[in-house]
Amino acid sequence: MANVSDIRNGLIIEFKNGIYEIVEFLHVKPGKGAAFVRTKLRNMQTGKVLENTFRDKDVLVEVRVEKHKKQYLYRDGDYLYLMDNETYEQMPVSVDIFGEKIKFMTENIDIALLIDDRGDILGIELPITVIQEITEAEPNVKGNTASGGGKTAKTETGLAITVPFFVEVGTKIKIDTRDGSYIERV
Repeated sequence: MANVSDIRNGLIIEFKNGIYEIVEFLHVKPGKGAAFVRTKLRNMQTGKVLENTFRDKDVLVEVRVEKHKKQYLYRDGDYLYLMDNETYEQMPVSVDIFGEKIKFMTENIDIALLIDDRGDILGIELPITVIQEITEAEPNVKGNTASGGGKTAKTETGLAITVPFFVEVGTKIKIDTRDGSYIERV
């Protein structure tokens, strides 16, 4: 249990039959009346963000979340197989848990599973950057320069990304997993 005064970024709570992370908050103490907190909450399973106001008297159910480091091995149908780096134990995890993040995952990448105190998998945490190879890209046209725009390309996992004109098929690039943007050639 947590009080409204305990609200902070990153706090994970049970709310409206789901698990939510507080991504933004603002404590408001009006001249008249009780204090309250305006928040933006992100659903840990769906990623959907909603806004909610908590009154000073509201009680929040805090959820403890642990990060378990795993290595992605391979995909078999609707399951991804992950391996614990310490025990070498493999576990199948449903593709549904990964959502759009699956497009950043290549074999042998290290990730962190977010598991709540009931043992349910809430989601995953990717490294900040990943390296992938370009498999499809528009051809270069004479006159295109490195500055001023880009072209759309696809990576080995099917991720569509805007890259500079000089990037060609077979080029390895570094990608920011937070926003899916091109960083540099590798």
